[in-house]
Amino acid sequence: MAVVQFMVSLDLSVVNVGLPQIAAGLGFSAVGLTWVIHAYALTFGGLLLLGGKAADRYGRRPVLLLGLALFGLASLAGGLAQEPAHLVAARAAQGIGAAALAPAALALLTTTFPAGKARVRAFGIWSATNAAGGALGVLIGGLLTEYAGWRWVMFVSVPMAACALALTWRAVAAGPPPVRGARPDVLGAVLATAGMTLLVFGIVRTDRYAWSSPVTVATLAVAAVLLAAFVVVERTVERTTGREPLIRLGLFTNRSVAGANAYNLLVGAAMAASFYFASLYLQRVLGTGPALTGVEFLPFALGVVAGSVLAVKLGYRLAPRTLLVVGGLLTAAGFAWFGLISADGAFVTDVLGPSIVAGAGFGLCLGPVVSTATVGVAAHETGTASGLLNSSRQIGASLGLAVLGTVAHNRTGRTVTPETLNDGYALGLSLGAVLLLGAVLIALTVLRGTSPPSQAGRGGQADDRVSLSARD
Repeated sequence: MAVVQFMVSLDLSVVNVGLPQIAAGLGFSAVGLTWVIHAYALTFGGLLLLGGKAADRYGRRPVLLLGLALFGLASLAGGLAQEPAHLVAARAAQGIGAAALAPAALALLTTTFPAGKARVRAFGIWSATNAAGGALGVLIGGLLTEYAGWRWVMFVSVPMAACALALTWRAVAAGPPPVRGARPDVLGAVLATAGMTLLVFGIVRTDRYAWSSPVTVATLAVAAVLLAAFVVVERTVERTTGREPLIRLGLFTNRSVAGANAYNLLVGAAMAASFYFASLYLQRVLGTGPALTGVEFLPFALGVVAGSVLAVKLGYRLAPRTLLVVGGLLTAAGFAWFGLISADGAFVTDVLGPSIVAGAGFGLCLGPVVSTATVGVAAHETGTASGLLNSSRQIGASLGLAVLGTVAHNRTGRTVTPETLNDGYALGLSLGAVLLLGAVLIALTVLRGTSPPSQAGRGGQADDRVSLSARD
């Protein structure tokens, strides 16, 4: 299960450094390149809840094996892509595979280690591999891109998927027969994913069709109809006994759930855009090679680790909302500092400082937003609430990259020089700071203040916090 989590986490970041080489190799346009990220994030986030329900209904081990096989084959197809559409389709298939395997793997881990020190240790390993995959993904992506070619940022997942498949087949017990309850709400998942995809598609196409053009208006209108249909379907399914809703809409009446997911969506939007802009700034403006770019992302990764450790220590003294506010403000400050980048800048003066500040702030947010998202949630819905939080981050990542990427492209204009590119990236990073200030505002106004855990309750709550953090 640790190999599974490392692979999924790594795949979220490994392609970032290779984006300029992918664009040159396959002929992506500046805006079209963002679909290498969108295709994975939208299918992963949009189908994650459906994947969890499928694992419960059809069995965790079979769904995990199916997800691993699909993920490995999609990675192989992406590495062999000859056209932009081929790679985008492969990334979408990767997202579908990840949406199946991630919740199934976590459920298997939970049932294998139900309580006690073994559970804490197991989820500690799970969390560590999650963080390591994200941190090392950028470094590995840079090294592979420079010394083996960009196709290897896709091929690298093939042996990991094969290894995880063999280990799962051999080491994971079949388990008891799954409970055949109500059928999963496939229609709801399709409507939600299709609606979000069309919404992003309409936004990124504004470089070619103005906001007021019939094409853009029609695309966004169809997206709105699909998302409205999703809400209607969920309400209808919730009143019937034939199927289970993808998400019980009444869950959003809980202010902690609604506020944490809104906060997480904005943070996900800002973070995805920042990785995208920072990678392109280092390579296209400063002329840094892919391998060195991967190394220069390490201060940010180390800042996230340091912030996460600090959040655990402060979690017994400060309320989660306080940590969300402080972490959000720190990350916003880092992005505002990033917004001062210049075409004749350097890593030490323009990137190092804001990377450390933003990374530490982001790390402070990670644990508290997970614990906040499950406050007041019934025990049988904590898994759904955790899955919803993961979905909101992935969907936020795609929406944020669509909006900020389009704005940055418009600022750059038709004349592409290091100076015009710098102007576009700087604007995108500055707007990321604005999104984070919006997240802080949500934490202050929507989330209720809660007390930090008492010293007497540290043992049991530490177990829960590790479990919940791992789910995200």
